[in-house]
Amino acid sequence: QVQLVESGGGLVQAGGSLKLSCAGSGRTFGIYAMGWFRHAPGKEREFVATIDWSGGNTLYTNSVQGRFTISRDNAKNTLYLQMNSLKPEDTAVYYCAAHKMAFKRPTPVAAEYDYWGQGTQVTVSS
Repeated sequence: QVQLVESGGGLVQAGGSLKLSCAGSGRTFGIYAMGWFRHAPGKEREFVATIDWSGGNTLYTNSVQGRFTISRDNAKNTLYLQMNSLKPEDTAVYYCAAHKMAFKRPTPVAAEYDYWGQGTQVTVSS
């Protein structure tokens, strides 16, 4: 059974930083693209960032480009999201997700991911 467990969320003032982690277990972590998505109250789930299995290719949604950095440590089975210059509109529950097929290019399409974590709350105060 694949498990993804996020951590690192919390309350931070606008302009601050947080680093999210996602620990994976249950299958070979290092051969699957991974992604971060977020869900804010009253809004639809939104793609944030994705990274391929090797860490060599990444994609970001426009609103976080230049502020957020996705990375991974396959030796530790862990995915990260470094979030800098946080804004109140970044407030959401953040989820990590694992792509359904090995060695695929990173994609912003949520339907391409078949395992999801339970989420971690990020709240940015103004």
